[in-house]
Amino acid sequence: MGLFSAIGGIVSGFIAKGAAKRAQRRAADDRRAAEKKLAAIKRQPIINPYDNVKDLSSLAKDLSGKLSNPFASLGVSTAAAEMQIEEADIALANTLDTLRATGASAGGATALAQAALQSKKGVAASIEQQEAQNEKLRAQGQQQLERLELAEGQRVQGIQISEGAREQEATAAGRAFAFNAKERRQQDSIDYLRGEKDAAKYREIGAAYRKSQAIGNIASSVGGLADAAASAGMFGITGGVQKAAGGP
Repeated sequence: MGLFSAIGGIVSGFIAKGAAKRAQRRAADDRRAAEKKLAAIKRQPIINPYDNVKDLSSLAKDLSGKLSNPFASLGVSTAAAEMQIEEADIALANTLDTLRATGASAGGATALAQAALQSKKGVAASIEQQEAQNEKLRAQGQQQLERLELAEGQRVQGIQISEGAREQEATAAGRAFAFNAKERRQQDSIDYLRGEKDAAKYREIGAAYRKSQAIGNIASSVGGLADAAASAGMFGITGGVQKAAGGP
């Protein structure tokens, strides 16, 4: 190696060493910055999206108190029977009075009394039948009303319980969605910063390797300079050049 080539190798070696050292410093700064950002990320605590779910059983109420037997209070109509007896007695008394006054035969009076009695019996039976039918219809109407009221109460309760459960399920699903969305964003940031840190670390390692190569080239150039100086009788210069090239 020639004298000037050796000197040029030393100079270029120092330049390469300085550039590698600066690159190594920048890479180290980038790595530390990425590590600092990673350390600053606070992971959100794990949540149970269903921890606010409440018991809705209180919405279900016992509706048995609304139930009744409308047929339990049905009465037996006796008014018609009493009227029938009373009217039969009156008819019989009137018939006897007529017999006494007119001197009619006993057979005709008896026939008249029986006809009047049968007429009254028919009226009484009709009234009694109508009263019983009306009572039956009132009981059936009350039964139908209570059945409808009970069904409506059950329907409203079903809606309340179903809607309450739906609202709680939606709330839990919303909390889970928000948690997962934030978790994905945090994980994306963590992955990005880890990539930045790893890339900076690789650059730092590469710069350190280039610096080592530069130091090796300087040493090799110093050796070449010593050989060239020995050939040119410049031994006094060699020591100073070696001292200048030594150490990173």
